[in-house]
Amino acid sequence: QVQLVESGGGLVQAGGSLRLSCAASGLLPFGRHAVGWFRQAPGLEREFVATIGWSLRTYYADSVKGRFTIDRDNAKNTVYLQMNSLKPEDTAVYYCAGARQSFAIPPMASEAYNYWGQGTQVTVSS
Repeated sequence: QVQLVESGGGLVQAGGSLRLSCAASGLLPFGRHAVGWFRQAPGLEREFVATIGWSLRTYYADSVKGRFTIDRDNAKNTVYLQMNSLKPEDTAVYYCAGARQSFAIPPMASEAYNYWGQGTQVTVSS
């Protein structure tokens, strides 16, 4: 059984930083699977944030490029999302997602991901 558990969310002032973690179990071998971060703000659809593949290739949404960094520690079965220079518009529930298929190029479409965490709230105050 695959489980993804996010942590690290919270309340931060604009310009601040947070580091989210996504701990995976059952997604083995972990290093062969793409893991992505998505977010959903109230009243809006879930949107892509960042993804990292087994090749360590990464992709980011334009809205977070230069501010967010995704990386992974395969020994710990964990993917991180470092978020700097946070803005109020970054406020959302952040979800990590794992893909069953081993993609050479990690996908940005949510439909490509099979496993989802419960989400962690990030609130950025102005």
